[in-house]
Amino acid sequence: MSTDTLNGDSINDAAATWQQRYSDSLLPVFGMPLALLVRGEGCYVWDDQGTEYLDFLAGIAVNALGHAHPALVAAVSEQVATLAHVSNYFASPPQIELAERLQRLTGAGAAGRVFFANSGTEANEAALKLARLNMGDGSRTRILTLTDSFHGRTMGGLALSGKPAMRGPFLPVPGGVDHIEPTIEAHEAAIDNTVAALVVEPVQGEAGVFDLPAGYLARARELCTAHGVLLILDEIQTGVARTGDWFAFQHDGIQPDALTLAKGLGGGVPIGALVTFGAASDLFSRGQHGSTFGGNPLATAAANAVLTVIETDDLVANSARRGQQLREIIARIDSPLITEVRGRGLLLGLGLSQPVAAELAAAAMANGLIVNAPNASTIRLAPPLIVGDAELAEFERRFRSALASL
Repeated sequence: MSTDTLNGDSINDAAATWQQRYSDSLLPVFGMPLALLVRGEGCYVWDDQGTEYLDFLAGIAVNALGHAHPALVAAVSEQVATLAHVSNYFASPPQIELAERLQRLTGAGAAGRVFFANSGTEANEAALKLARLNMGDGSRTRILTLTDSFHGRTMGGLALSGKPAMRGPFLPVPGGVDHIEPTIEAHEAAIDNTVAALVVEPVQGEAGVFDLPAGYLARARELCTAHGVLLILDEIQTGVARTGDWFAFQHDGIQPDALTLAKGLGGGVPIGALVTFGAASDLFSRGQHGSTFGGNPLATAAANAVLTVIETDDLVANSARRGQQLREIIARIDSPLITEVRGRGLLLGLGLSQPVAAELAAAAMANGLIVNAPNASTIRLAPPLIVGDAELAEFERRFRSALASL
């Protein structure tokens, strides 16, 4: 790990300066940032003092191609020099190309449709409106989501999210949403003809990277079909090769009625998408939804570049293979603190025997490794999809040091 050449007092003074400026200018909704990052390349980033970090969080599963990937840099540079934004009064070639590509990759096909937004939260807002449109004559009054789920921080996103503490300060949020346990038995009991939609994450990322029970999505598909309920999958964190498949639902061999995407889709450029399948594509009509920036040429050109690299370099397979290697590394470390490894592909949660995830994440940072603690007993790993043998070996070295320091 490279280090800076400044003395300790200079480093402290520099940190105090940017931290004070941050505190004086930004709303305090995130707490104090861990570092002031100024540069990235591949799976590494550097702070303002020249300290190097191995990035095994990838902007929370966003930087699919790592940092400063030449294909993404070239696509964004060329597009911003050509046509960056046109509003939704006009179409652009990269917008149409990306929509067609998502029809193909998701399996939605010619009967599918795509709406572009600017973030995962906005994609879920569109999904919530889609669910409302399935209420029909008013006999369908309920939307189901899971306890401890996370679908964003807008009012609609909060309504869908199964985290009462997050909703509390902002009540009342939009109503009609029931939160059920993530079990097959719970949704067998809850789904009937009064339900308009079931919204689920195939892997609950913010809950601590928890897989749904085996057979959950297949049974959900059966029940939703039987009762005319939309099955809407939030793949904002799991989509775009993150779990070792293009989309996590493909592992279960089912087709949803709608799918929300963001994070890895733009590789760091903000973009979100709602993809509809079959009859769900006919629910929205002209004027019922929109976005000034959604689907603009710059963001869609970036997403096309990301998806092209994933396909060309077979990063779907790399995600599955490197995820398995990560599991083997964790098993080899054999720490009594780590009790289980959850998740799929390159989205893994390390379950801890003690609630020291924040301390372990801080120790990792001190050893030049960026990971994340979504809760007190989980460490989340979500490295770039380009991660290789060298980065995995370096992860093992730095993570062992972090564990030893505790």
